[in-house]
Amino acid sequence: MRLNEQLSSLRKIINYRVFNSIILIILALILFGIFYQNIRPQTYDIELFSIANKTIRSPKTIIDEEKTSEEKKKAAAQVSKVYTFQTDQVQNRVSLMNSIFDFVEEAKSEDAKSANKEQSKKDNLTAEDKLLKLKENLTENVSEDVTKSISDDSFQTLLAASDDQLDHTRSVVLNNVQAVLNKKIRNNQVDAAKTTVVNQIQQSNLSKSLKLAAQELAEYAIVPNYIYDEKLTKEHRKQAMKAVEPFKILQGQVIVQEGHIIDRDIYRQLKLLGLLKTNSSIKPYIGLAIFVILIISLLAFYAAHARISQEEKQNRLVMVSLILLCSLALMKLVGAMNHLDIPGIEYAFPAAMAPMLIKILLNDRVSYLLAIIIAACASLEFHDEIADTMNVEMVLYTLLSGASGIIFLSNKNQRTGIFKTGAFIAIVNILTLCFLILIVNGQFTNREFVYYLIFAVVSGLLSSVLTMGLLPFFEASFGILSAMRLIELSNPNHPLLKKILTDAPGTYHHSLMVANLAEAACEAIGANGLLARVGSYYHDIGKTKRPQFFIENQMSIKNPHDRLNPDVSRDIIIEHTTDGADMLRKYKLPKEFVDIAEQHHGTTLLKFLYKKAKELDEHVKEEDYRYPGPKPQTREIAVINIADSVEAAVRSMNHPTPEEIKNIVHNIAQDRLLDGQLNECDITLKELEVVKKTFCETLNGIFHSRIQYPN
Repeated sequence: MRLNEQLSSLRKIINYRVFNSIILIILALILFGIFYQNIRPQTYDIELFSIANKTIRSPKTIIDEEKTSEEKKKAAAQVSKVYTFQTDQVQNRVSLMNSIFDFVEEAKSEDAKSANKEQSKKDNLTAEDKLLKLKENLTENVSEDVTKSISDDSFQTLLAASDDQLDHTRSVVLNNVQAVLNKKIRNNQVDAAKTTVVNQIQQSNLSKSLKLAAQELAEYAIVPNYIYDEKLTKEHRKQAMKAVEPFKILQGQVIVQEGHIIDRDIYRQLKLLGLLKTNSSIKPYIGLAIFVILIISLLAFYAAHARISQEEKQNRLVMVSLILLCSLALMKLVGAMNHLDIPGIEYAFPAAMAPMLIKILLNDRVSYLLAIIIAACASLEFHDEIADTMNVEMVLYTLLSGASGIIFLSNKNQRTGIFKTGAFIAIVNILTLCFLILIVNGQFTNREFVYYLIFAVVSGLLSSVLTMGLLPFFEASFGILSAMRLIELSNPNHPLLKKILTDAPGTYHHSLMVANLAEAACEAIGANGLLARVGSYYHDIGKTKRPQFFIENQMSIKNPHDRLNPDVSRDIIIEHTTDGADMLRKYKLPKEFVDIAEQHHGTTLLKFLYKKAKELDEHVKEEDYRYPGPKPQTREIAVINIADSVEAAVRSMNHPTPEEIKNIVHNIAQDRLLDGQLNECDITLKELEVVKKTFCETLNGIFHSRIQYPN
């Protein structure tokens, strides 16, 4: 029993959605199980301060955040404090000193005005009054509390000095203060700066009392002008931390050598990489689950949106799943051979096999989908022990190999075409490997390079060989009528075709003519011309049961229907459709051929016999003289339906002209249309016009005028 027949039995028990869900769930579990070992991280049972019994390398590149943080802190600590020179501080302190001298002069000028008045002796300000007045002015007009920082003695000395002495003192103080403040002074350098300004004033030619006053003023004027900038310092430290490159543990880097002790830093790195059994992560398994769900979703989307019957969707889903699993089984087999240490053995994987099978059995769209899925799976299967779980080179190699198989498989109707495609795939594989080797500037020995090329050729040829080997299995199991299978069935040595030729030669010739007409018309409207041709060979196989009752086989004999009642003749003629379907089923020919045999007359009326019966009995029902059907369900059968009648009608004419052929074709097609024979197939009126035109062109080529040769 065919696999699709077993699936049909299951469908009677399980509905469509549940069946598809079960298939997809089973496929998902198988995929997860296949790649479980490939993504499972390798862990070690290691204790702190133990001795490593083997060399451990990093399986991936990862950033060590803790180490990176330490390095950033070190970089920040190395950044010195940032100071800014406040140039405006110089002017402010000089202006302050200038203001003090101005207020001293103002206090002295008020005293002079009082002295000029009539009661000068009575009202003349005392030294204490002048001091109080000066301090009052300073308190009101100066933001700083100058009066508490500078002694009264210094103010009294300045007030007692003459104008010239005061101006000279002002000049000495201002010049020395400005000279010292023009240099950068930090907080810890203020005392030294004050000492400097005092020493400089000490060398001036001021009187002793004025020197002391000037020194006190100058010391008060000296403040830090090179100030620590906290904000700018933080910014510089941030920049230093940003400049630190992340500390990475590189893929393949030795974490610990065999025989070395596992110190705290090594133990921390092993833990960070997830290499300790005590902290194994489930992230890889979650990632694999997402990967499997993605594949299953793509297949489910295809199954849901394919414009075919639900039964056909299920058959295709099962077939695609089986082909995918066959490819993955080969992938695992090649992957298991990696332990042989043969360079490049993974490139022997026949990546194009599954896409080529799907293209022959289904279509390009699904084959490209499968090529992408297989390439993604190859990245998981063919990864190095110390590499990441993805092998990008193998993805590219597998994808290009599969795509080339789809592109170059143009002549899929012949086995030689498949083998030629394998040769083209081998060439693409070689070019892809050369690209991968040269682009990474890798160092390979001549021996390794030869191995790579050999395995690239093996991959291409093995893809074609396995495609030819597995194709009959899937065709037979799922009842798929591929182009190659059709060509095999068109072989005249097939038992049924031999039977038609020997038992009903007229029917055989008629079938060949119908095949020519149907193929040309189907190709013109975009239908399956090859199916129409080969199906036409077998469409009248039922006539071999009673060949003499059909006019094309009545050579040199009388028509037996002349001696039979119309109802008997009707049964004999009508039964050739059901007899043909039974014979095709018996020989296990494709269902498409059975449908053609049953439907090529649809429910048309046997007009001649019906008219004859009507003459004998007026109460005869028209339905009794119609074929049982069903009506044509596909465009190919609709074309064969019309071609069958057109060929018989034109053959019955003696030297038909193009105009006569055109009228016959039009009348028969119009009769089928009006009789409702084309209602259940998807042929359009526009396509019907193309079919009629193609029939006329083909028949005109067959029944063209010939030269009359002399005897």
